[in-house]
Amino acid sequence: MSRKGWQALATLSLVGAMGAALFLRPQPPLPRYGQVPDFAFTAHTGETLSLRDLLGHVWVADFFFTSCAGICPTMTAQMQRVQKAFRGHPQVRIVSFTVDPQTDTVEILAQYARGWGAQPGQWYFLTGEKKAIYALARQGFKVTATQGDGGPRDFIHSDRFVLVDRQGRIRGYYQGTDPKAVDALLRDLRRLLKER
Repeated sequence: MSRKGWQALATLSLVGAMGAALFLRPQPPLPRYGQVPDFAFTAHTGETLSLRDLLGHVWVADFFFTSCAGICPTMTAQMQRVQKAFRGHPQVRIVSFTVDPQTDTVEILAQYARGWGAQPGQWYFLTGEKKAIYALARQGFKVTATQGDGGPRDFIHSDRFVLVDRQGRIRGYYQGTDPKAVDALLRDLRRLLKER
């Protein structure tokens, strides 16, 4: 082999080694944005679900309402993707909080859950006292939830999916209407499942 051939081979080997080193280098841990405070609300199944019930699980939360004709159907369709990717996984939960608890009764949420194919024991739709839900959204999850000025059926809520670890700590925010952001959520959820 000529001298130039050896140099090219050496360069390729060096580039390959550097690429392998970058690929194998451990990723930094996901950031920690704060602790989810304790809560207890009624699920679409009629049972109470609290933060204590979710400890030891990696979970994704969002805020929605069943009669929403805006972003909610898109968000719920993206949350279906999360469920599909981790369907039946014993350590993964999905929790959707209504911002319209006056309308979204247990019965309405149960119908909504069936309509979206929510996996029993994995995806929960929660209702409860409006003031407590809004306080949890704002102070706990640090996302928007408020009554709009367009009348009693007008609600403003975040489009974010919130990733929470086994200790109840927030580890990521993702735009729930953006499939690429949800792709990132799926990757990060897998990373959290590997965390010890």
